[in-house]
Amino acid sequence: MHDLQLRLAINRMTGLRPHEKLQLEDLVDSERFFCSLTAPLLSRITGRPIAEHAAAPDDLLRMAERDLRYIRSNRVHVIPCYDAKYPAMLREIYDPPYLLYLRGELPAWDSLMIAVVGTRDPGAEAVISAMQLGRELSGDGFYVISGLARGIDCAAHQGALSAGGLTGAVLGSGIDAVTPYSSRETAARMLDSGGFLLSEYAPGVHAAKYHFPARNRIISGLSRGVVIVQAPARSGALITADYALDHGRDLFVHSVGVNGAAGAGSSDLAADGALIIDSARDIYAEWGIEPEPRFATAVRKASPPVDSRDAGRQLAEELRFSLQGSGRE
Repeated sequence: MHDLQLRLAINRMTGLRPHEKLQLEDLVDSERFFCSLTAPLLSRITGRPIAEHAAAPDDLLRMAERDLRYIRSNRVHVIPCYDAKYPAMLREIYDPPYLLYLRGELPAWDSLMIAVVGTRDPGAEAVISAMQLGRELSGDGFYVISGLARGIDCAAHQGALSAGGLTGAVLGSGIDAVTPYSSRETAARMLDSGGFLLSEYAPGVHAAKYHFPARNRIISGLSRGVVIVQAPARSGALITADYALDHGRDLFVHSVGVNGAAGAGSSDLAADGALIIDSARDIYAEWGIEPEPRFATAVRKASPPVDSRDAGRQLAEELRFSLQGSGRE
């Protein structure tokens, strides 16, 4: 099947798992076939009970048609999981997203990526430490990955930007909606500097509580290592830590975030064996590397050329324009 609209329609079938969507793509060769799909037929295809979808197949095709118009008019890239541009490390995890919607530019396949995440309600010292860590990693050529949430996530992105480095965010909403509102200027700066926004959700899909654990698996899947700067008990950042362990990624906790109730989750991770770090240097020591200026040079050479950066700046301006007047969280 080569019809992008059909792929977009399949991706909107929320009752299917990523690998089941890929399985369905191998079978569906026409809109007529797609419109014939019923819950019993999908159950036979997937080998498990599938409930009736909220939207009928013909409605999904109409939504996919709107998605197609949006991605073409806004220069959004759609990357299937079997595409050569799909991040190789992400493809290795148990349930890689069927499709990725991308604004901006993904880093080169051999770029060094590390996730920096934490609570939405950090202490002042933790915010400063997240910014400093983002600045150090980015300055040494690492690509800083996070989720654009308020607090630690946004501080890590801002630290990377302050070093003139590259940073990318994975969204828990459609690629057209950055939440919270307070993170939207940071998102525009990321695109302006050659970074990226990434989502597995179709345009127009609002952020939902259950989206964020799924989002966190992508953050971990993209990264060589994950740093939890500060996380209380039951923090969403702990889900990212669990995924890091499942994915075989190295897990670190920052020393600034292991004390008190605000750091109860981080403290538990350290007690279970996560390495406590004070700075990026401790990560490098664990990995047995000594970053030199050539690391940063390699990443910058792999980043978009001048004309792509110009396109990124235009995307950033479009994002700023689209966010005016919207106060959704």
